[in-house]
Amino acid sequence: MNNLKVGFCRMNIDPPMGVPVRGYYKERFVEGILDSIYMNVLALKSGDNTILLINIDNCGIDQKKTAVFKEIITKRTGVPSENIMIASTHTHTAPDIDPFSDDELIKTYTELVKTRFADASAYAIADLKDAKMGYGKGVAPNVAFGRRYLMKDGSTKTNPGVNNPDIVRAIGVVDDSVNVIRFDREGADTIVFVNFANHPDVVGGSKVSGDWPALLRTTVEKVLDNTKCIFFNGAQGDVNHVNVHPKPGDLNGMFMDFDDVSRGYSHAEYIARVVTGGVLQAYDKVNYVDVDSVLSIIKPLNIQANKGAPKDMPEAHRINDLHNAGRDNELPYEGMMLTTIVAEAARMVRLENGPDTLDMSLTGIKIGPVAIIGIPGEPFTKIGLELKDTDGFDMILPCCAANGYEGYFPMQDSYDEGGYEARTSRFKAGTAEYVIKEGKALLESLRK
Repeated sequence: MNNLKVGFCRMNIDPPMGVPVRGYYKERFVEGILDSIYMNVLALKSGDNTILLINIDNCGIDQKKTAVFKEIITKRTGVPSENIMIASTHTHTAPDIDPFSDDELIKTYTELVKTRFADASAYAIADLKDAKMGYGKGVAPNVAFGRRYLMKDGSTKTNPGVNNPDIVRAIGVVDDSVNVIRFDREGADTIVFVNFANHPDVVGGSKVSGDWPALLRTTVEKVLDNTKCIFFNGAQGDVNHVNVHPKPGDLNGMFMDFDDVSRGYSHAEYIARVVTGGVLQAYDKVNYVDVDSVLSIIKPLNIQANKGAPKDMPEAHRINDLHNAGRDNELPYEGMMLTTIVAEAARMVRLENGPDTLDMSLTGIKIGPVAIIGIPGEPFTKIGLELKDTDGFDMILPCCAANGYEGYFPMQDSYDEGGYEARTSRFKAGTAEYVIKEGKALLESLRK
C-alpha cells in the first residue's frame, strides 16, 4: 500500500562580493554572479518517519561543519540528525561556508546559509503532499571522461592536457547512467530527483555558478512543465568533462585554463542539456511502485590516515610554506603537476600531528525498492558501480560529498599508479575497498 508524502523547497544562497571561492589550490574571491546558486530540500514522509534530502550548490562541507547545520535543522523541524542527508553538488565556483571561521565575510555568508538550512527544511516539510514514486534510468554519453591517464614514460597523470601526444590510454571506467526518481504529487509540482556522476569544474574563474548541475535543474524545469528538479552528484572522483582527444567542434566555447584543463560556461550548458536528455529518456516511462516506508541509517567508518613518511616531511613543509606565502612561482612545476605537488604537501602537513585513524560515516536511505547511499567525499567510479551491483534493491544511487566532504576515495591500485587523487587523498590504500564492503553491509541493513 502506498504511504508516501513528498515536499520540496528551494532557496537562493547567492553570496556577497569578496567571499573566498572553494575548489582550487589558488586564491579566488567572488567577483560576480554568472548564475544564482541554491539550496534544494526534498522532504519524504511515510508513517511517522520523515527524511530530509538536502542538496546545496557548494564544493563540499566537511562533517564537522555539516554537524552544525544538521543540529540547526533538527532544532527547527524535529527531524533527527540521522534522518538528514546534506550533500554538495561539488561545484568549483561557489563560496566557502564555515561556521568556525573568523573571517567576517565568511561568517556573514555562513549565517545566511544557516538560516536557509533551517527555513528551507521547515518549508519543505510544510509542503508535504501525497505522492506516488516511479524510477527509471537514462544515459548521458560522451560528457564524462576518465581523467587519469597512463603516459608513455609509464607514469600516471591526472588531466595531462588536451591532445597530449604522450597519452597511452585512460585508466578506469566511466558510468554514463542517469538515475531518475519521479515523485508525482497531488495538487503540486512533480519532483524529479536526478543522480549522475561527473565533476562540476567546467566553468572556472571567480564568478559564482552552480556549474552544470544548476544548469541541469534549470533545463529540466524548462522542458518539463510543472516540475522541480533536485540533483545529487554520483561517484565522480576520477572523471570529469575533459575530452583529451576531441573531435572537430568538441572544444567550441572552451578555453585552456591555468591547470591544463579546458573549461567554458557554454560547455557546462552543453553537459546540462545532454544529462537532461538522459532524464527525458526515463521520465515518461518510470516504473511506478508503492512506497510503504522510508528509512535512514548512519554507518560509522574508521579509516586509516594517509600520513607522510618522516623523511618526506621537511620537503612537504617547504612546499606548503611557499604556497601559503603566494610563492608558487619558486616551485619547478606548472599546470596540474603544480596543483598535485601543492595539494600533496598540504595533505601531509595537515595530517602530520593528527590521529592515525579518521572517523566518518556512510548514509543509507531507503525509499521503497530504491536506495540512496551517501559517501562523505569523492568516490572513484568503481565504488559507485560496485555499490550499484548489490542485490536487494531495484535501483541504488551513490551520492558524493554527502554528510561530509573528507577528500578522495581512490581504488587501491591507484596508489601504485600515482596521479593527483591518490597522492592527495587523506586515506590509506585499501580505503575504497573498505567503503565498498561497508556500503554493501549498510544496504543489507536497509533491506531488512
